[in-house]
Parts: sequence; structure tokens; C-alpha cells
Amino acid sequence: MKFSLTTTALAGTLALVLGFAAPALADIKIGATLSETGPASFLGDPEAKTLKMLVEEINAAGGVNGEKIDLIVYDDGGDPNKARTFATRLVEDDEVVAVIGGTTTGTSMAIIPVFEDAEIPFISLAGAIEIIDPVRPFTFKTPHTDRMACAKIFEDMKKAGIGKIGLISGSDGFGASMRKQCLEIIGDYGIEVLADETYGPTDADMTPQLTNIKGKDGVQAVLNPGFGQGPAIVTRNYAQLAVGLPLYQSHGVASDGFIELAGAEAAEGVRLPGTALLVASLLPESDPQRAVVVAYKDAYEKATGKPVSTFGGYAHDALRILVDAITRAGSTEPSAIRDAIEGTSGLVGTTGTVTMTAEDHLGLDLSAFRMLQIEKGGWKIVE
Repeated sequence: MKFSLTTTALAGTLALVLGFAAPALADIKIGATLSETGPASFLGDPEAKTLKMLVEEINAAGGVNGEKIDLIVYDDGGDPNKARTFATRLVEDDEVVAVIGGTTTGTSMAIIPVFEDAEIPFISLAGAIEIIDPVRPFTFKTPHTDRMACAKIFEDMKKAGIGKIGLISGSDGFGASMRKQCLEIIGDYGIEVLADETYGPTDADMTPQLTNIKGKDGVQAVLNPGFGQGPAIVTRNYAQLAVGLPLYQSHGVASDGFIELAGAEAAEGVRLPGTALLVASLLPESDPQRAVVVAYKDAYEKATGKPVSTFGGYAHDALRILVDAITRAGSTEPSAIRDAIEGTSGLVGTTGTVTMTAEDHLGLDLSAFRMLQIEKGGWKIVE
């Protein structure tokens, strides 16, 4: 059975399919190691809140195949070593049948070997393409890859007639990976990098790097692969220097929190690839994602009192993929769940419509991205 469920419909549909009268059999233990605190908390906190909210809804509706979900969440603080410790605990002590998590690329890459060795399905919430390329049997992910983000940005630049750019990248796992992916494909779009600067995760001023880029003759736009506070500092410094060229950011900062951190005035005009979730109210009624993203947005904001974010949406989609897989598999055996995840087809989520195969453990294409622009402290679809 294939599901295309909104957040609020998720509980209701399960109730209709499964029936409230069926007796509970056993708990389905699903694990998560997330960066609820630490430098990546703006990613991990909404992920954790989303998983807890959805599990509560699913259990209230009777669970999955008559079984309740027992969600076990650990806060790794963005530390790969802690994440690996918790991953081992989830497998050996908690005996989970599947895991959602790996808020960052660093934590995801650290824990993949644990789940591959244990043959436990793992759905990462991080962006780097290395998570699913090469394909590993038990590893999947929900965010678009950094390579896809590069392609979406370069498509937009090419349409605008931009052929020479400056690059300023974070040296963290995400920033380094996206920089590498962008450099590998940029030639396909006839675009040349004239300046290539980097900054560290704890740097508080990127003025020197941006001054170098500004002084480079011929630069027509600037791209900043990165996530966390770095891109917000870059954006503020960029405005202070009055660079006066288009500034592109990555999907790693696709949230209202980025606008708040950078400042609406400084962020004005910034472009980046993002998901339908950020522009839920702007989607036409005919858009297949509209019902899903509006329902999740309304439910999340009602439950938490905070604005919805792209990152919580990654967790939303991961759990829906997992519930859909367990339902279709009719089993909680990890190998059966893995096979069913790989057979996911046409599942409409907040990030896009997911169709996975043995060769594709992401299941999204570039059509799942929307090119967005920040205007007056909000978002606008520019394509």
C-alpha cells in the first residue's frame, strides 16, 4: 500500500487502515541521535520536536500495524564521537529496528558504519552526497544533496547571465563537501570561479575574505556553501562592505532562523534553493505538496509555538518513509524494513516526492528544489 499523507491525515489514515480495535502487540523501537543542543541545534531541535509530535499522533491513532512506536532519542550535541556512542547504544542496548538522525554530515558519516555493520536501516537528515554516494545497503537520507543544490544555483546563475563568481565556503563537513561538489560540476554550466575563500566554524568576521572577493575584477556574483552561524556572518559582512553583487546561499540555511540571525536588511535579495515548506502559503492548490506542507506547518507551529523549518521537514519525511515502509512490509524485521524503504514510490513529503530504487537512496530530483529569494524578511519563489 502506498501512502501520500498529510501530517494530520497520517493519524487518521492509519486509524482507518489499522482499526482502533486491534490490540497492541509490541512496541516498534525506533531510534534517533540528533543535535538538539550545540552549534547545530537550529537543525536538531526542530527535528526532535517533529519526531516526537508525529510519533504521539501515530500512537494515538493506533500505531503501525497495531503496534505502538517507542521513540528513543539521544542528543549528541553535534559531536561525531557522541553520536557514534549513542548509535552503538541504540543497536546493542535499545535494540531498535531503524534509526533516524545524523543531523549533520559529520555525525551522519560517523554513525553510518555502526548501522551498516548491524544491518539496521538508517535515514540521515544531513545534506552531503557522500552519505548516499556510493550507495550503502542500509543507509538512506531525506535532504537534497549538496551536489543538487550546486546544480540548482548554477542553473539560476546561467539564466541570469552570470559567468564568473567568487566562492566563500565553510570548512566544516557540510561546507567542504558542497564546495567540492560545486567545483566538480561548475564547468558544466560555463561558470568560472575567480576567487575561492574559506572560513572556520568559529570565525566571527569574514570581512578579509569578502574584501578579497570584492577586489577581484570580473566577479559577477558570490556563492557561500555553508550552514550554521557562518553564512549569517557572511551575509552581514557582505552588506556592510556594500559588495553590490548577487549573493547565493545554500539549502543549509533555508529557514526563517537564518533571516533572523543575519538580519532582514542584510539578507534582502539573498537567493538559495529551498523546499516547498518555506513557501507553503504561496503554493498553488494544484501543487501536490501543498496539502502536506500546510498540514505539517500548521501542526508543528500549533504544537511548539515556533515557526516551522526545512530541517524539521527532513525529520517529518524520514518518519513518514519509515512508517510507510513498515506498513507495506508488514514486518518490523530490519531487513524487511530496509527492502520496503528501497521500494518507496511516489511518497509526497515536505522536501519533494520520493521514489527510491536500489541505485538511489534519496529518491529526489532537482524539481523538488524551489529557487527562493529573501524579500522584506520573508520568502519569494523566483521561478
